[in-house]
Amino acid sequence: MKLPCLAFLLLPAVLPAAGTLDIYFIDVEGGAATLVVTPEKESLLMDAGWQRDDARDAKRIVEVAAKQAGLKQLDYFFTSHFHADHVGGLPALAGLISIGKFVDHGERVGSASPRDAAQWEAYLKLAEGKRWSARPGDKLPFKTVSVVIVSSDGQVLDGPKRPNPLCAGATLKQPDPGEDARSVGFLVSMGKFRFLDLGDLSWNKEHELACPENRLAEVDVYQVTMHGMPMSGAPQQVWSVKPAVAVMNNGHRKGGTPAAYETVRKSPGLQDLWQLHYAMTSDKEHNTDERMIANLGEDKDCAGHWLRISVPGDGSYAVYNSRNGFSKTYRVR
Repeated sequence: MKLPCLAFLLLPAVLPAAGTLDIYFIDVEGGAATLVVTPEKESLLMDAGWQRDDARDAKRIVEVAAKQAGLKQLDYFFTSHFHADHVGGLPALAGLISIGKFVDHGERVGSASPRDAAQWEAYLKLAEGKRWSARPGDKLPFKTVSVVIVSSDGQVLDGPKRPNPLCAGATLKQPDPGEDARSVGFLVSMGKFRFLDLGDLSWNKEHELACPENRLAEVDVYQVTMHGMPMSGAPQQVWSVKPAVAVMNNGHRKGGTPAAYETVRKSPGLQDLWQLHYAMTSDKEHNTDERMIANLGEDKDCAGHWLRISVPGDGSYAVYNSRNGFSKTYRVR
């Protein structure tokens, strides 16, 4: 199924209201880039997409950070893990906007390919003197928004723990010795609102967060782990956090698998699933309502649309689609 690529900003962008917590899901075509901006304009960006000669992903991120969020710098850059779709675009990004501190899981593991080695060296150079290898339980010093690290370098948050009946009969996959299992994950809270982003944390590590006890409790919004690919998405973890809203940061031909879609859709209490892309390798039954998809086509010249969650602190939050202006409001639990 080939859908037309709609022009970027088909409708005028609706800027967030003053004093809101805003979370942007920026399209980097199957990589990842999630921007969190507090009411005080403190900021963190998780991941920077791909390395490209045209700096496409870096430009998209700065377009949102500067023009939509009104930022002049990024206070924190989080590298969830050192894979090319997450850290490749960082050098170009750092050339376009100032970055205060670089947060990661520690030393790179796995691939010794020339490309990966070059990206690792580039990261070390950029982060020199400003690097922080975070551990579960660490917090950012934001004023009114809590950001807690819940996974890093293969370790997960140690409590509080709540019995999880979903662990009975839960299955595991082959151990993952690579970067995905070391992903930095974090939990954002403002008032009663809670948002969870685990990067590309792999299945068995999700299991550790959920079993034998759930260490995260329930959340309002959940970013679907690893773009909706089958190496993540352990039901015992997804279903135990019971999101009302899920956002799948997938590409047009990366992630968004039927299995991941089904797991999220079956989560108790889920109201809606939003997607960065229509999953071209899936089918209509395993894609969400078209109004909740930021990008419909796969035209290589298409400029990426983004999704935004705005949390005003009054017990509500709204998700906005920049492609079509569609917005839906939810209540915090």
